[in-house]
Amino acid sequence: MRAVALATALSVALAGCGRASRGPEGGEGASGTDSARQRPVVVLQGVDATTLDPAGHAETPAYNILNNIYDTLIYRNQDMKLEPGLATEWRTLNDTTWELKLREGVRFHNGDPFNAYDVKATIERIIDPEEASPRRNNLSAVQEVRVIDDYTVHIITSVPYPILPNRLANEHVISAEYLAEYGKEHLANNPMGTGPYRFVRWVKQEEVVLEANPDYWRGAPQIQQVIFRPVPEAATRISQIQTGQADIAVNIPANQVEALRNDSRVRIVEVPSVRVIYVAVQTRRGGILANPTFRRALAHAIDGEALIENVLMGNGYLMATALTPQHFGFNPDLQPYRYDPDLARQLLAEAGYQGEEIQFDTPSGRYAMDKEMAEAIAGQLAQVGVNVRIQVNEWGNHVDLMTSREQKGIYILGWGNATWDADGTLSPLLFGDGAFSSYESPEVDELILRARSTMDPAERERLYHEALRMIHEDAAHLIDWRQKDVYATSTRIHWLPRSDEEINLFSATWAG
Repeated sequence: MRAVALATALSVALAGCGRASRGPEGGEGASGTDSARQRPVVVLQGVDATTLDPAGHAETPAYNILNNIYDTLIYRNQDMKLEPGLATEWRTLNDTTWELKLREGVRFHNGDPFNAYDVKATIERIIDPEEASPRRNNLSAVQEVRVIDDYTVHIITSVPYPILPNRLANEHVISAEYLAEYGKEHLANNPMGTGPYRFVRWVKQEEVVLEANPDYWRGAPQIQQVIFRPVPEAATRISQIQTGQADIAVNIPANQVEALRNDSRVRIVEVPSVRVIYVAVQTRRGGILANPTFRRALAHAIDGEALIENVLMGNGYLMATALTPQHFGFNPDLQPYRYDPDLARQLLAEAGYQGEEIQFDTPSGRYAMDKEMAEAIAGQLAQVGVNVRIQVNEWGNHVDLMTSREQKGIYILGWGNATWDADGTLSPLLFGDGAFSSYESPEVDELILRARSTMDPAERERLYHEALRMIHEDAAHLIDWRQKDVYATSTRIHWLPRSDEEINLFSATWAG
């Protein structure tokens, strides 16, 4: 029997998670007026969730809402270290069997006790091909979940799967009985978990309202009511913070940051993000975009440093791939494509480009300056003679376009890989069957599969380095940049941003 991971005590670890002190009943550890504390804390995201089904999405806006309603088996703290959640211990019994011991005494919001059957239902639903979950690739190595007793499960994998704990840290646990009684359509609109907040209502494209769970197993939240609202326009998000209508706003434009730092009504908080934004190419439909020489021409036509400096106002980091240096498997030998418009024109001629129109899909308001970056990139491509047409999409339609593989040109998307392992990026984005992949290479697929099932860290790293080298050489992405997450908050709360972009209000407190 070989132990691979054994969790430490949750009570000790929570002390380092950036939480303020609390009163004996989840009361306030900081002062504030009664009237201010009676108002809900309002969070402004750029877009609404597409669903509130934990297995039905692969997006941060939905995850942020659900993270306040549900718990995960394993928790990642403010420093991105793994800690016990609904699982108190985890270890390997052999190369393909993980044992998890579960937390006793936890109840769902409807009063039902949490147990091993909920874990089984959660995982087996995600991996069921008929469910077509966009999260399926996260747990694709899992074959079966065996219930040993009410608080012990064995997870059986088809191959050795060293990153399973990392994966479980991102999967919200549902109630098996609730799903069986009401069905997945009801679940998608009326989530019910074990987390710090209970679901109240969702008015689509307007707001999701949550209320504190006074019986939460970690203690009652200090903030009693939370509202998530989608506000695509950055100026509107900023205005609502300044006028006291909101408390947390995402994606503050770089050109507004300095002015807001001098506004006594606003706090600016920022952190280097786990998220990498990229421009990907639809290579699966044939035509000029399937030609790697043409893709390399586009990559050399983009001046990434100028984009970071002039569009993002320095609030970003140009990357060679969609992995940050903090991710396991990052290849430090790769560099972003050099800006060289003359070489770009030469490669366009070699590729036989005849002026075909290239559609460029982008969201607006989902990522910081996303539409503006698309417009600037299109301008740079036009300078070397590439005919680009910008298509701005509503976020839900943009996601559907990617997952349905109906996208026909190039597109902006972002990926926040909170597993901190290369597999969490390569499998969904650059593996042939990945939910968001527009690239396919049998050689790269083989490297990803081998790395996923290799227990030796050095060999896994070598395989990832080689896969990234091939992807980079193929110009599957034209440009990658790491986002700096900049938030504006009101002065009545204390809340710390996280590199994985999670917005969890259990850690928020009233400000003094």
